[in-house]
Amino acid sequence: MPAPSGKRSPDAGKPRAGSVPIYEYRCLACRKRTSVFTRSIGAPAQATCEHCGSGHTSRVISRVAVLRPTSDEFDSLDESSLADVDENDPRSMARWVRKMSRQMGEPLDAGMEADLERMEAGEMPDDFAGEEAEDEFAGVD
Repeated sequence: MPAPSGKRSPDAGKPRAGSVPIYEYRCLACRKRTSVFTRSIGAPAQATCEHCGSGHTSRVISRVAVLRPTSDEFDSLDESSLADVDENDPRSMARWVRKMSRQMGEPLDAGMEADLERMEAGEMPDDFAGEEAEDEFAGVD
């Protein structure tokens, strides 16, 4: 937090006492993320994939969360952002969803990413909306 004079605090960016660093790695074998907790900052971390057990990992930049008061969440959004969206063009809708995700700081889950990729390829959501329900009940009489 800035000092009252508007200058940055000399302690800004320094680790807080008692903080435990968490490093993330991507497994080069299965491509999944693994988090590694260390006892102190700068301590060497040995990363073994928690999914497949491989030791072949590469450190990645961790995601960060930005906390905002809930009352401000939608204040920056206005209806003019929809002016460029063509509801009959799946590519246009996918661009808008990605834009809103970035603005709100909310990552998209794997299912939404897959749906957006299909939309970016020109497929309408109505064409694949019922597939999840069909797959979920496959083989159930």
